[in-house]
Amino acid sequence: MIKALPITKHYTRWNWRTQQNEDYTESVVQFILNTPKSTYSFAALECGYLAHIYYGKRTDDEDLVYLMRLDENPFTPKVNSCDMGTFMDNTPFEYPTTGKGDYREPALMIMDSEGQSLVDLKYKGYEITSGKPQVSQELEDMTVTLPATFAGEGEAQTLAVTLADERTGLEAVLYYTAFEKLDVIARSVIITNKGDKAFDIRRVFSTSVDFDSDAYDLITLNGTWARERAIERSKLHHGKQGVDSRRGESSHQNNPFIALVSHNADEETGEAYGFNLVYSGNFFAQAEVTQFRRTRVSMGINSFDFSWTLECGRSFTAPEAVMVYSCEGIGCMSRTYHDLYRQHLIRGEYKDKARPVLINNWEATYFDFDTDKLIAIAKEAAKSGIEMLVMDDGWFGKRNTDNCSLGDWVVNEDKLKGGLKHLVDEVNKAGLRFGIWFEPEMISPDSDLYRAHPDWAIQVKGSSQTLSRTQYVLDYSRKEVRDNIYSQIKAIMDSANIEYIKWDMNRQITEPGSAALPAGRQRELWHRYVLGVYDLQNRLTTDYPHLLLENCSGGGARFDPGMLYFSPQIWTSDDTDAIERLKIQHGTSLCYPCSSMGAHVSDCPNHTVGRTTPFSTRGNVAMVGTFGYELDITRIPEEDRAQIPVQIEQFKKYNPLVREGDQYRLGDMFSDNSHDAWMFVSKDKKEAVFTAVQVLNRPNFHSRRIKLRGLCPDKNYLSSQTGEVHSGATLMNCGINIELSGDFSSVVIGFTEV
Repeated sequence: MIKALPITKHYTRWNWRTQQNEDYTESVVQFILNTPKSTYSFAALECGYLAHIYYGKRTDDEDLVYLMRLDENPFTPKVNSCDMGTFMDNTPFEYPTTGKGDYREPALMIMDSEGQSLVDLKYKGYEITSGKPQVSQELEDMTVTLPATFAGEGEAQTLAVTLADERTGLEAVLYYTAFEKLDVIARSVIITNKGDKAFDIRRVFSTSVDFDSDAYDLITLNGTWARERAIERSKLHHGKQGVDSRRGESSHQNNPFIALVSHNADEETGEAYGFNLVYSGNFFAQAEVTQFRRTRVSMGINSFDFSWTLECGRSFTAPEAVMVYSCEGIGCMSRTYHDLYRQHLIRGEYKDKARPVLINNWEATYFDFDTDKLIAIAKEAAKSGIEMLVMDDGWFGKRNTDNCSLGDWVVNEDKLKGGLKHLVDEVNKAGLRFGIWFEPEMISPDSDLYRAHPDWAIQVKGSSQTLSRTQYVLDYSRKEVRDNIYSQIKAIMDSANIEYIKWDMNRQITEPGSAALPAGRQRELWHRYVLGVYDLQNRLTTDYPHLLLENCSGGGARFDPGMLYFSPQIWTSDDTDAIERLKIQHGTSLCYPCSSMGAHVSDCPNHTVGRTTPFSTRGNVAMVGTFGYELDITRIPEEDRAQIPVQIEQFKKYNPLVREGDQYRLGDMFSDNSHDAWMFVSKDKKEAVFTAVQVLNRPNFHSRRIKLRGLCPDKNYLSSQTGEVHSGATLMNCGINIELSGDFSSVVIGFTEV
């Protein structure tokens, strides 16, 4: 999969300085990383610089050096040794720096002890190993495991290329992992100070790729609370375009994912390059079109307001970036990401296991509940086949509204009479498992914890603190803060049979300052905070290996690969309206598997948009994700309650396809608001499930014909709706007729090989 090839090229060309032809040679080390259908290649030039060669559809030619134009001015360093500025301004550098004449977006910037930012990285060597090393960050008092994809021997190979800057003693090791069965290249970088003076890292991106064209569209996932990850596609133009977050989390507003796609790319055809950062904090993702109509893609930790002091002998690890290539359209890119994250990122007991069907009491009761109310919900839920009750916000401290008690993780026994264990035992007796909500990263001004430790809130001394949802953010860069919160969570976990945690985060960081960090390291807070979150979630999942953890951040503000490493599912959005969810889940699926999407059937009129949709459609849309209920089952209409066992039976029948199969998006609410459709197909092509949702009905509109995808053309399939048998070729080339009556109606059809 990975090769390192020494290649010497012999050239004859006219030297305009000497006014005669000259013979010369250029010796390079060419690196080739092959996946099943893609090739990624770069080279260490004789002058020491690392230059990108090619990324795209697989080629088995072992000599791609001709693509570097080494026989042309201004690309040959030897010929242009007296004009290196032109060479630096043109060369497609593999990991660009600043100060030597490359005026495009750099991947690495520092400030040394003399106030200089120049870094001149030169090639020193390489190593190829089987498998994939774990990614971690050493801090003063601990080592934090960074979320990253994993692979065993035989599943991947890893290339480590070492570069060094002689002046500062900075060493950069670039890591590339090529997966054997997936068109994936995972990249990360470790910077080490091997000099005799400390320096500050001001920027350290995880990946930088130079493309020899600007003929692409840029796809991003943008939005806000309750309408996350909307797809936006635009043609690249000269200059810089991209997305970022400066909020302390990956954010509702922008997701740490971008894709470059050919202008003709759709779900089935064209080229697509996906870039996704395995990180849950401030990020930066950009495509820059240069004066030569080439494109540089950059991705990594956001350098805005960031600095990291690297003492002598210490290292800094950049988070991993995952690159996916598809020559078979955007849908193939998505399915590659889905397979990668399901097989090589999500861990633990629920990696390949069905998740329990749960009912959450938030939209059912908000803060107005007690033990009797929850037990009543549990007993009624058990009759319908629901498997878990989740107690949401309001069970702790003096919490009856959202203005107090965050940080005081002690059971409110005035509300839960008899205590938490009594409630959990009663829920278990009713036949349900039990889950609980925490917001561990937050602190209320009206809390015992804040009164005892006001400096534990993130703040800038001498400045007023900005309240959001009447709460502040805890300083997770401090180990004593994390230890205190974790001890409280552990006491709750050990007090009763709790099998699920919903981990929420409902506001972003303001006044970014820490009472524990010295002045010169204050700008490290952004990253140290994220490392602190990773530390605590790693402790939790290690101490409770059977726990099902679901991450949440005001809905979907932290739906990123970093969170998926610790939790197999994430709450997709606080907007549970079935029609709004069509766009949210469609956009999310561009990069993330549907099996990771928290999706519930909620009450109507919907609490976010006030819309009323059929109970059946709410179930059919939620079935795409983890599936559950967000309503008061004791009060809904009997006709709705009667549908719950039927929905659960349908979910259990088709969920293996959602968890393990291939997703095909057949509709697009971003371009056609009339309907949406999708399907999941088993890997062996023997089973499939198709879903269609009509938004608004139209007069004289009898049916809609939809062509299926992903089936085997030579197999015959039985339709669960009509009982008819058609070949896969007929279903994909001719399609099926879907007749839906009424606004917001929907249908689910199974197909089985016969």
